[in-house]
Amino acid sequence: MSSILEKFSQVRLLVVGDVMLDRYWFGEVSRISPEAPVPVVKVERLEERLGGAANVARNIVALGGKCSLLSVVGNDDAGHTLQGLLAKSGIVAGLHVDSGIDTTVKLRVIGRQQQLLRIDFETAPSHEVLRTKLKDFERRLEDCDAVVLSDYGKGGLAHIAEMIRLARAARKPVLVDPKGDDFSKYAGATLITPNRGEFQAVAGRWKTEAELAEKARRLREALNLDALLVTKSEEGMSLFTADETLHEPAVAREVFDVSGAGDTVIATLAVLLAAGAPWQEAVHVANVAAGIVVGKLGTAEVTREELLAGLE
Repeated sequence: MSSILEKFSQVRLLVVGDVMLDRYWFGEVSRISPEAPVPVVKVERLEERLGGAANVARNIVALGGKCSLLSVVGNDDAGHTLQGLLAKSGIVAGLHVDSGIDTTVKLRVIGRQQQLLRIDFETAPSHEVLRTKLKDFERRLEDCDAVVLSDYGKGGLAHIAEMIRLARAARKPVLVDPKGDDFSKYAGATLITPNRGEFQAVAGRWKTEAELAEKARRLREALNLDALLVTKSEEGMSLFTADETLHEPAVAREVFDVSGAGDTVIATLAVLLAAGAPWQEAVHVANVAAGIVVGKLGTAEVTREELLAGLE
């Protein structure tokens, strides 16, 4: 395992998708509002973090990999803040500015270490900006070892089918974190990583592991995927390829917050696969990383040191 970890610094990944700014308002809750049956939060601390595809990129860098990020933001305070946070994190950002939109912001209000409320601000980017981003994507392909497409359903991956085609034509592995109930746009990808709810929305429910495996086989073959990874929260994760089925039980840890756990999983998988790890090893390590990150509050990253400790 250590030999693979040593290769992390040589890995070059290109992340494309919906970026967002995660804002946190932390405070104390000591009373209920007289105006409505809701808690009153006295805000004492503010925090801003990279969210969405930007959180995937942050996890890649935290593991020691090199990462370029391609996305769209608005010409606003949140967009400028994202630019600054990305620069501090050592991520090479290619953020296309669309003056007609607001940068996606997720505002979470935290009281007594619990999320009390989330407020979302978002607008879909324009077609013209997305076409420009697609051309930029094609230029950046040559300088990466693998591509991660992080779909949060915010409109930034309108040309995802073309991106997958271009990347596979350039012989680059493509990992997709999907969204929605139409997976046909992900056809031809190397791997997609739906969570249990997302997979059920597309393939239907199952009662046994054999039913799950059959549904996974049908979807994988229909979409011409090399592999399909279903993350199942407290039940761990299952990988399905043409040659094998791997089940990884969840790492026994106290779950504090599942925000961004999917970002950590796909980032870890991408780094491992680009470094030459086989599927079994990549999935095992990604499962350990997921167990670490759910023990943290909010969107967070897992460092290479934390991963080594978790593996030991």
